[in-house]
Amino acid sequence: MDIKYGYIAGEQRFFFLLSVLDVYDRAVIDYHIGLSCEGSHAAALIPRALWKRQLFHSTIRPVIRTDNGPQFISRAFEETCRMHQTEHERIPPKTPNKNAHIEAFHSLLEAECLLRNEFVDYQEAYRVVTE
Repeated sequence: MDIKYGYIAGEQRFFFLLSVLDVYDRAVIDYHIGLSCEGSHAAALIPRALWKRQLFHSTIRPVIRTDNGPQFISRAFEETCRMHQTEHERIPPKTPNKNAHIEAFHSLLEAECLLRNEFVDYQEAYRVVTE
């Protein structure tokens, strides 16, 4: 799980894309895209990802690997991990290579989508990125 920022030139502000990637099959399980990205947004992705992978009622729980961003050290995120009995693994500071799969996905997203488009507004950014 990690965050990528995109720029909306027409509104002179950033938007956030928080992605959950399955390391096994490299699929984006779920994501949050918005003008803000807080711990509550990251926390909401945990049960949604478990449901989408049909692990909600399973005794097997995936490990969620993140950096140490404010969203991931928040009380809301930690409490949701505990509630859903999901292990949260934080990578050491300044070691993005320890979360290489999501970093590689976000690098491709930037090269193939974010740098090729100059967004006029949030609605356009949302539409283009989700497509």
